[in-house]
Amino acid sequence: MDQPLVRRIASSFPWRYLLLVVVPLLVALVVSRLQAPGAAVAANSTQAAHGALTSPLSRFLMQLLVVLMAAKGAGWLLRRFGQPAVIGEMAAGLLLGPLLFGAVWPQAQGWLFAPETLGALGLISQLGVLMFLFVAGAELDLSSLNGQRKLAVLVSHAGIALPFLCGVLLAFALRGEHVPAGVNFGSFALFMGLSLSITAFPVLLRILADRGIIDTKLGRIAVACAALGDASAWCLLAVIIAMVQSRGFGMATVSLLGTLVFAVIVLAVLRPRISRHTLHAGQEGRALIALLLFALACSLATELLGIHALFGAFLAGIAVSGHARLRAVLQERVEPFALSLLLPLFFAMTGLRLRVDGWRAEDLLLALVIIAVATLGKGLGTWVAARSAGMPNTDALRLGALMNTRGLMELIVLNLGYELGLIGDRLFAMLVIMALVTTAMTGPLLEWFERRARR
Repeated sequence: MDQPLVRRIASSFPWRYLLLVVVPLLVALVVSRLQAPGAAVAANSTQAAHGALTSPLSRFLMQLLVVLMAAKGAGWLLRRFGQPAVIGEMAAGLLLGPLLFGAVWPQAQGWLFAPETLGALGLISQLGVLMFLFVAGAELDLSSLNGQRKLAVLVSHAGIALPFLCGVLLAFALRGEHVPAGVNFGSFALFMGLSLSITAFPVLLRILADRGIIDTKLGRIAVACAALGDASAWCLLAVIIAMVQSRGFGMATVSLLGTLVFAVIVLAVLRPRISRHTLHAGQEGRALIALLLFALACSLATELLGIHALFGAFLAGIAVSGHARLRAVLQERVEPFALSLLLPLFFAMTGLRLRVDGWRAEDLLLALVIIAVATLGKGLGTWVAARSAGMPNTDALRLGALMNTRGLMELIVLNLGYELGLIGDRLFAMLVIMALVTTAMTGPLLEWFERRARR
């Protein structure tokens, strides 16, 4: 540019900027404020209705910020005490509901998490659970059962059968006031049995990795048993959901047969083809999009079949589990997003469902009984099966403690039962507390058994 012109512009820049920029903007602002009196009233009322803190987006962002800060803070704190961070995130989500936040500051909790504002939060939390189960299914490497399949089948199924029986028997003691109106007692009893039988496979993997025993003989057996136990528990859950949601035995049979055919197609037809697929360098992005679409399609299929979308996501993950590189893509790109951002929302939604206003003094005692029955049933069933297979006593006890880890899988099952109306508010709260306590017990139990063995 011509240097004299540059100097001329620089010398008169303030006046030119004032005349050409500031003055037109000020005139536009003044003109925009010239309106009819009625319009002013309407504008003021609109501004009051859609203020900065009352718009749906700002409320959702505040909910997201509070949930994530509480979850990550509690996770960091629990890690300092030797517990997995996910336990802290679970606890933080529960405490954001009426249990703590609502008790300490009910006005703020009621405003921030008003029921009419939770639609977006609930849907995104469901998406987080779908993605989590997709990754969890992919982590179920069925080839790890080679060489120890019989042991895994025996231990995992014994670790389901005994607590399942304990849950069904416990249902008879609860049927007086904890079976919701209109719910068949058989469905309630089966769900109670299932809720005491769950093992959280993904949380178990993290506990084993944190303790450095995932590659030991005990760690490999625990992974195999938990993987097979999770798959078996989801099959039982599918049967219960079909019984509850159908209007008769015939409809339940059709739903289960349809789901069985779909599962055979996914596992016997699609899984081998996916396992043989060659993934070239640079194709990870397209593969990820295809995997996510596959998971959503499977979820929609099982939802339409009358089971639940979560079952389809889990099946889709198992179909991917035979391809090591695709499994790694999910673990690197989907799992951190689901665990860090989406699952804390699910924990918060679970906490918001807790209702403590109807609790009675005897409910605390009943919660302790449920924790004891769940722990003894899971631990004893696993220990007896492991000892009968020749496992040393200390390893059998440690395996029983590991199988008692319920974690997020238990919360998912409990939320499904709550949505289906199989359990009421009081029992839901007790079972959620049981899931949290039995998961937190795993680390201390392992250390106690190890100290006992050294002595």
